[in-house]
Amino acid sequence: MSNIAVLSISHQLAPVEIREKVAFASSELPSAISNLLSISDIKGCVIFSTCNRSEIYVSHNSKKIRDILFDFMASTHALDRLSLTDYVSFFESGEAINHICGVACGLESLVLGEPQIFGQLKEAYQTSKSQGALDKILEKLFQHVFKTAKKVRTDTNIGSSPISVAYCAVKLSEKIFTNLQNQTVLLIGSGEMVELSAQHLSKKGVKNIIFANRSLENAQPIAIKHNAEAITLKSLSENLHRADIVISSTAASIPIIGKGLIETVLLQRKHQPMLLIDLAIPRDIEPEVNQLEDVFLYTVDDLQQIANSNLEERLKEKVEAEKIIKYSSIEFIEWINNIPDEEVIKNYRRQANLLKDELLQIAIRKLKSGSNADLVVEELADKLTNKLLHQSLEKIRKSKKSNPNSIDLTNKDTNKHSKIGN
Repeated sequence: MSNIAVLSISHQLAPVEIREKVAFASSELPSAISNLLSISDIKGCVIFSTCNRSEIYVSHNSKKIRDILFDFMASTHALDRLSLTDYVSFFESGEAINHICGVACGLESLVLGEPQIFGQLKEAYQTSKSQGALDKILEKLFQHVFKTAKKVRTDTNIGSSPISVAYCAVKLSEKIFTNLQNQTVLLIGSGEMVELSAQHLSKKGVKNIIFANRSLENAQPIAIKHNAEAITLKSLSENLHRADIVISSTAASIPIIGKGLIETVLLQRKHQPMLLIDLAIPRDIEPEVNQLEDVFLYTVDDLQQIANSNLEERLKEKVEAEKIIKYSSIEFIEWINNIPDEEVIKNYRRQANLLKDELLQIAIRKLKSGSNADLVVEELADKLTNKLLHQSLEKIRKSKKSNPNSIDLTNKDTNKHSKIGN
């Protein structure tokens, strides 16, 4: 029977410089999923990669699944396995189920309870589904995960706080620049992180926002929505000096802002301070930029202190959320434990058909030799029933012997009690 396992490299153990090495770009997911499924013991898989974690969820039939997933993670990213040893977490069976539920509920996030993770996990699930990578168990598992996450959101206040990574980025901006209304903010990238950042900035009264994307076609819709300006990444070097604050979150595989560019920009700005917040994994901004004066460079890991605000209240909600996850998973684990082994079913069906064919041929020969038809049919039915029951009863007896704690109503103790009762 298939089991469930998770290999995780997340912000809880791995710093940003490690996480960016094991991140899966969205364009890489189809081939990565295909390669993972090509491993014989892997029955289904989902690969989940965000700025804070890269995780592999599988159903499998292997006793060495941890090594298999570890080797896959390292080889896929051309890394030495030993270099990742200190940063890997592994979960199996019930722990794996609870972990995925916890991830979906935001309990494992940098910002405890942040709601964006739920949508990101759904996207990862849909990607695997479109690739035909979900077997019966993983399909059922993710339906359970989504149902549980919705219950946690409904029955607790874990997600009631407005805190998110984007919120923390804007809050950090306030610490550097007291009055955000007078600053020009450049948002690089697209997606939910940029949209949330824009929403928080607008609430703070920021009027000068610039959206940068690979094409104007992608940048203009969100720019129009926020009454802002749209530019392309190609024109970044021409416009970067205008920005007091830069928040970047792209899916680029290499940095789009280097130290040399920032040196030039600082000269253009006459060394007026700049705040650069890099929310991307892999990073959008070269870490060497932090060596420059008049520049404040922060990565997603630097937002932890802000993320911990109001943490005590959310930790109470986390305890309640974990209870919901624990109890809701019991039913799912029972479902898994009661799934019949497909190979056992196939073998039993094949043996039953062979037995049927054998007895049917005997019956046909007897009918052709003139035997009484009623007696032949009755004999066929009796033999078929007895032989099929024999196989089932033998398995029951073996099961009883392998489980000495089971109650056997035909054992000697029962007979003794009967005598005493008489």
